[in-house]
Amino acid sequence: MEPKAVVFDAYGTLLDVRSVARAVRSIAPDPERLVTLWRETQLEYTWLRSLMGRFEDFWTVTRDALRFSVRSLGIPATEAEVETVLGSYLTLSPFPEVPPALDRLRGKTLAILSNGTAAMLEAAVRSGGLGGRFARVLSADPVRMYKPSPQVYALATEALGLGPGEILFVSSNAWDVAGAASFGFRTCWCNRSGAPMSALGVVPDRIVGSLDEV
Repeated sequence: MEPKAVVFDAYGTLLDVRSVARAVRSIAPDPERLVTLWRETQLEYTWLRSLMGRFEDFWTVTRDALRFSVRSLGIPATEAEVETVLGSYLTLSPFPEVPPALDRLRGKTLAILSNGTAAMLEAAVRSGGLGGRFARVLSADPVRMYKPSPQVYALATEALGLGPGEILFVSSNAWDVAGAASFGFRTCWCNRSGAPMSALGVVPDRIVGSLDEV
């Protein structure tokens, strides 16, 4: 049975988080190092805040992760420079195959389910030229938790009026795929880097190398 809806993760799946490197070059001699630490810390903070019950929205988490990463690497950036780099998260570039891949799925109910705030997602979708393709763009904010909490995935079933087994969830993040599969979604892992699957006892229903294979 074909899924009735396809729900996409945003950051790292539709939107290339490494495209912030253009802005990072203004403060960091080694932008790759800062970009990597920033992303790793951002994800770590979402998991820690969920476990501690100390929710802050994803914009705040992203700012805190950037400030920590800049300090950790000894980068002499001013607060104004940090805020400028932070703003690059509102204009992330989509991966090249994303617009045509979404266009080929027209006729399907498409949605986004992301840790990002509604304002962050709206800005990035508009900036990336992806507007008009999604029935719903869902933020984790209403449940004050982050993926892979089941409460976040439940936002999609509630918003779309579908059971978990009627939804195909697509993410490039292996931990996100594991969380979605545990919730009951059918899953597709977009494994662009050829990485091994996380050892969490979950096997994706499909593995693709890019979104144009969905």
